[in-house]
Amino acid sequence: QVQLVESGGGLVQAGGSLRLSCAASISIFSFTAMGWYRQAPGKQRELVATITSSGTTNYADSAKGRFTISRDNAKNTVNLQMNSLKPEDTAVYYCNTKTIVTDYWGKGTLVTVSS
Repeated sequence: QVQLVESGGGLVQAGGSLRLSCAASISIFSFTAMGWYRQAPGKQRELVATITSSGTTNYADSAKGRFTISRDNAKNTVNLQMNSLKPEDTAVYYCNTKTIVTDYWGKGTLVTVSS
């Protein structure tokens, strides 16, 4: 069974930075893609950033230039460095990993950005 453990969420001032990390219980080579999604109160879950097994990255327009997704193969983690945070970034952030047939999700970590 795959487990995803997220860390790094918290409260930060606008303009500040946070680094989210998602540790997988198995080798990340098992996944075709990994990424981060977020869900704000009353909103649908949306893509923030993804990285494929080949290293291709994809970002939501709102994240481009501010967020960076990366992998640490040795630690079986996917990370999201978030800079220049805005209040509208406030949401629960979810780690996602994909195989060809199955998605795995973390339980989410709350990011709150104050004005």
